[in-house]
Amino acid sequence: MFTSSSCGVCGTPSLDGVVKSSAYPVAHPRPLVTAARLVSLPDELREHQRVFSATGGVHAAALFPVGRDEPLVVREDVGRHNAVDKVIGWAVQRGLLPLHEAVLQVSARASFELVSKAAMAGIPVLSAVSAPSALAVTHGRERGVTVVGFNRKGRCNVYTHPERITGE
Repeated sequence: MFTSSSCGVCGTPSLDGVVKSSAYPVAHPRPLVTAARLVSLPDELREHQRVFSATGGVHAAALFPVGRDEPLVVREDVGRHNAVDKVIGWAVQRGLLPLHEAVLQVSARASFELVSKAAMAGIPVLSAVSAPSALAVTHGRERGVTVVGFNRKGRCNVYTHPERITGE
């Protein structure tokens, strides 16, 4: 058996080899979060980034449940993938999947791999402070994940399934 610490895409001849079906498919798109709430999430995440505040050198991920003011969980790591794994692992340990009523906010860009992780956990919205890759947008469209990028300074771009975002 071969294993590596890569994200899973590197060295794979076809994306079909890394796309997995989930026991927790993403729920059908419906209104879920207001635009005002969505654009507030990066600042709220930043308030909980203790390690970043001390070092300036780590990424963070958080789950923000619909209808709650505080994040459900925040985790930091040098690797953005690892920060997301920590958040989803925390939810798995507590039997919280599927996470149909949550937004995953990340302090990095939205990649194919992060969209895949959100889809596997049933998370309907992935919001990133930086750009999404073209592959992330395509994958989000196919897997039913709302992909949000450039979520910062009170503005964002919604690339897929905008029907989950209400308001201006």
